[in-house]
Amino acid sequence: MPQKSVEVDAGGRAVTITNPDKIFFPEAGYTKLDLVRYYLAVAPGALTGVMRRPMVLKRWPDGTGGEPFFQKRAPQHRPAGVETALITFPSGRSAELAVCDDAADLAWVINLGCIDLNPWPVRAADVDHPDELRVDLDPTPQATFADVRDVALGVRAVLDELGLRGYPKTSGSRGIHINIRIAPRWGFSEVRRCALALGREVERRMPAQATTAWWKEERHGVFIDYNQNARDRTVASAYSVRPLPDARVSCPLTWDEVAAVDPAAFTIASVPDRFRERGDPGASIDEVRHSLEPLLALVRAQEEAGLGEAPYPPQFPKAPGEPPRVQPSKRAGVRKPRGLSS
Repeated sequence: MPQKSVEVDAGGRAVTITNPDKIFFPEAGYTKLDLVRYYLAVAPGALTGVMRRPMVLKRWPDGTGGEPFFQKRAPQHRPAGVETALITFPSGRSAELAVCDDAADLAWVINLGCIDLNPWPVRAADVDHPDELRVDLDPTPQATFADVRDVALGVRAVLDELGLRGYPKTSGSRGIHINIRIAPRWGFSEVRRCALALGREVERRMPAQATTAWWKEERHGVFIDYNQNARDRTVASAYSVRPLPDARVSCPLTWDEVAAVDPAAFTIASVPDRFRERGDPGASIDEVRHSLEPLLALVRAQEEAGLGEAPYPPQFPKAPGEPPRVQPSKRAGVRKPRGLSS
């Protein structure tokens, strides 16, 4: 008979897990309790990615066999140890988001039905100044994972030249993420603009494989999604399990691993052993907080060369200097090739 609840030890605190036998990954057979135990096994690494960060809760109440929903406001009924941070969205509205700072908080979040962790790139003490620049390498359908690996190494080359250290990880899907810890001195617009400049420099060096084109009809190869640095955008953090059939993990890597990495190698079955035996490749990310000045200089150089602002996602207010938010093929004066219907 399925258990109604069990208690787990999360860093010395007891956390109640309800419906622990509920199947969260039908193909692999993993339960909610399996997911909780995974996160507790890698808690130091997972906490490095979310520590003191406001978090959007993407909840899967019926596991990956059902439909998720996003909960931005922290639940009213939550353990006393779970703190919140007041966040302002691009619309001008605000909400208190949940903040995790220990293993018990992680277990509580997973018990709510969260599978992956989606923190903002800010800390609760200063929610308007990101301390993380995120490079999201998203392959187009025609690109291979080999292309993603090549572009990731291209990003590293640019970062090395600028004196910045990036920390790579698999996205847990088809891409790679590279996080750079930065001093929280600049706002979201400046950080996003630096991510765009970084992407454009990689694109300049690898035009056949990399692109920063926002419109899908103009993309090829690997899209460097600079807009993941806009306010209210999140990506799955380190050691997040992704809602895929094999319960794949967004796993931190050493740079030596990137050239031959296979993202399918990292699941909730394999990553705890890797973490125990090899440690966390991202453990040192908080040791340095880089200045954005090298990237801001690149922004200025690109602007002088005629490369200005790029489109924001549609729900964002129009930014100064932003080009039209109309896909190129639908702009006034653009002719359609003969024989194509509307």
